[in-house]
Amino acid sequence: MESIRKRPKGDFIAEANMEQLYTLTKHWNSDLHFFRDDLSFLHKLLDSYFIWIDKDENYKMASKMKNELLKLRERCGDLLEKTDKHREQIGKMILEKMEDSRVFRLEHEHLEDEIASFVKAFRLNRLELFKITEYIKDTDKVPEIS
Repeated sequence: MESIRKRPKGDFIAEANMEQLYTLTKHWNSDLHFFRDDLSFLHKLLDSYFIWIDKDENYKMASKMKNELLKLRERCGDLLEKTDKHREQIGKMILEKMEDSRVFRLEHEHLEDEIASFVKAFRLNRLELFKITEYIKDTDKVPEIS
């Protein structure tokens, strides 16, 4: 799977000014809101299949997937909170013309790594959900949803 990092290659975090880091963090926040909304949609999609499931095996798979979606949604919410706090900190540093530290930039890099890990998990979960819903549809004779 290709890299999902949003920053340019090299030492961007070490060399970027605070305004660039602020902008990058805004993009992360926007992406996380999209993922949160998409997770809500996927949750509703899975719920729409629950009413048609007759086979115990399919019910167990769907229940497991539903729990995974809930975990991802919680993780996304945590990342949104962290990203909001981080962006506020950057904004304060810009307004007060504070010098940043290497520790701050390491925190920024760590947050980016957490988001990248989340996005990878989200994509894998989404793919698995589509496979499971297709399997349930084929094996449980789920009616076409129009």
